Amino acid sequence: MQKTDIVAIDGGGTKTLLLRVRPDGSIAEMRKAGGSNPFDVPEWRSVVTSLLQDQSSHMCAAALGMAGYGESRRLSQELAALVAGLCPVPHVIHNDVDMACRGAFLNQPGVLLLSGTGSMAWGQGKDGQTARVGGWGSLFGDEGSAYAIGRAALFHLARALDGRETDESDYVTRFAALRGWPEDHEECGAALLEWYATLDEARPAVAALAIDTGKLAEMGCPVSLGIMERAAHDLALHVQALRNRLAFPDLPWSYAGGTMRSAVLRDAIAHRCGLPVDPCLPPIGGAVITAAALAGWSVDSGFVDRLGTSFRAAGLI
Repeated sequence: MQKTDIVAIDGGGTKTLLLRVRPDGSIAEMRKAGGSNPFDVPEWRSVVTSLLQDQSSHMCAAALGMAGYGESRRLSQELAALVAGLCPVPHVIHNDVDMACRGAFLNQPGVLLLSGTGSMAWGQGKDGQTARVGGWGSLFGDEGSAYAIGRAALFHLARALDGRETDESDYVTRFAALRGWPEDHEECGAALLEWYATLDEARPAVAALAIDTGKLAEMGCPVSLGIMERAAHDLALHVQALRNRLAFPDLPWSYAGGTMRSAVLRDAIAHRCGLPVDPCLPPIGGAVITAAALAGWSVDSGFVDRLGTSFRAAGLI
């Protein structure tokens, strides 16, 4: 069988996406699995293996954007060795935010601000120099991430339930309504602890609360608006730091990650950093164009346009 397709993977803390793409930019196969960040997901090896184990008969090249890659020498070496055994074709691995930046700006200068389960920014300057900010993990970083937003929401909820924040009693009512929990403070507290006690993986579950926080902010909830403003402040510092490090004060910025779907959050960042540019391609697109170039394909505007059409049809944009 002739190997004519390329394989691209976008691996994050919550989910991992694989695409097999044909030379005409159409999608031959799409697979999804759980998170594959080795700092958070003990079973990351099985996730990567399950996605790649039967792709070698189709692919002529592969590119992977993987959360945590390049941040730990040992883990990066383990991932490289695993992928080498599963991909007996030319392939490359980059950090997932690096790859997302490549897709957002098609390898041109810019800052890609990612806020998903974690947070990080990647920038490329005029001379091709790259730099990163953030990505330190939830213990002492990930400011402005979905996890940080979700944790802040729980922090305010607990204080309001205790009566330590007497002006936030309305927040309990709003939050409980979205979660389907009782509005009575004692019963809501019991529901919160029951939810906490039954969590299999706390970090993604807490991160998922950022969606509710964003909804409450859009509804004008003062507490949620304050949480999103703080997240915007923290994320804007990522962009500003990269602009300073790359000596490019007007370096355009774009975004990726589920948290950035919040218009409230994007608008608050834009107030500090200027309007963002829409990403040319989603994060997986960076891996696709990287694999395509590795396969010797012509990654011109026509290919990018066809790829965008395929992504929209697949619900990836």
